[in-house]
Amino acid sequence: MDAEHETIRRIVGGDSRQYGVLVDRYKDRAFALASRLLGSREEAEEAVQDAFVKAFHRLADFRGDSRFGTWYYRILYNICMTRVSRRPAGSLSLDDMTSTEGELAVESNEPDSLEVISSNERREILGEELQKLPQKFQAVLTLFYIQEQRYEEIAAILEIPLNTVKSHLFRARGLLRKRIQDRYNEGMRAA
Repeated sequence: MDAEHETIRRIVGGDSRQYGVLVDRYKDRAFALASRLLGSREEAEEAVQDAFVKAFHRLADFRGDSRFGTWYYRILYNICMTRVSRRPAGSLSLDDMTSTEGELAVESNEPDSLEVISSNERREILGEELQKLPQKFQAVLTLFYIQEQRYEEIAAILEIPLNTVKSHLFRARGLLRKRIQDRYNEGMRAA
């Protein structure tokens, strides 16, 4: 964290080129978080860019109590939630939920293509069901499992108590498990 704080000190001191170091370090995880929260690749790209611009302009306000990533993800989360709140009801899209790598593997004639298809289908179902959860549960699951944030970091990003993070995570896992099980049972009845 000392190197990161030194980079921030340089940026605030006028070496704005150093900001690219922070962007490179956090852009992929930021995009994954925004994609999960917004459900749209284009909207996620815009949100990530907006959050980096906003963070750059507010970098002098960064106190250094946490990692830059925790502070930045809070900005990104707020931007995503603002975008979600401005949408008409029922307008959430689920584009780009599967990876390009999976699509390439499916197109190949390799013997393990069926395994990749199965994996992609599971990932797609998980993504769809995750998007149907309440925002507070989507956020906690995404931050914990995809962003690999600690409980304390999630509490700081979402500005909620630590015990609430643990409670939301427990409830979100249960709800997601039930939704996937119901979907599976429905598919079995239809077959």
